[in-house]
Amino acid sequence: MITEDYYQTIDKTGMAEFKDRGSRFIAYAQPLTSADAFKQQLQVLKKEHHKAVHHCFAYRIGLDGNNFRVSDDGEPSGSAGRPILGQIDSKQLTNVNIIVVRYFGGTLLGVPGLINAYRSAASMALQLVPTIQKPIEVEYELQFDYTRMNEVMLVIRQCGCSVVTQENQLFCLLKIGIPRSRVEEVLYRLSDMPFVDVRKTARS
Repeated sequence: MITEDYYQTIDKTGMAEFKDRGSRFIAYAQPLTSADAFKQQLQVLKKEHHKAVHHCFAYRIGLDGNNFRVSDDGEPSGSAGRPILGQIDSKQLTNVNIIVVRYFGGTLLGVPGLINAYRSAASMALQLVPTIQKPIEVEYELQFDYTRMNEVMLVIRQCGCSVVTQENQLFCLLKIGIPRSRVEEVLYRLSDMPFVDVRKTARS
């Protein structure tokens, strides 16, 4: 669920197995940060399960509801990816992917059987990982002299900000995520530090 300041996600991997008439459906629910990160996770599981006949998946990223993807990976259309996504959405999660690996057992399950199997495997995997609430963050870039690092990091820690990227050279370039509910407070405190150049990033 996405409220004004928080969203629901997971921060651990859950794995569960569902069996039906000889077929095995192994589901992996994983936290996700980007589409590129998902491609890497999928490749890892494809190598690990190279004898599986299908690697179906669904993921949802971001807060606007528009960044998601589903794949039936050769199963009948709508029988795998959509039921998997349905489980992510039923828990109102985002920044999550679920990959379900199928080993064929020799008996055709039919579309209703496949929908039930993929949905059940995805649901079981999500039940094994706790749902957590994370603050919605606004990204800013901070540039300052390296010698002032301790002063800047004190504000970041006290206000619950996250460090997205950090480059240390003669000048430090920090990209931070500020909880939406504390943006005004953080910017006010940083304004008391004339040695810090603060800029809002393009994606925020």
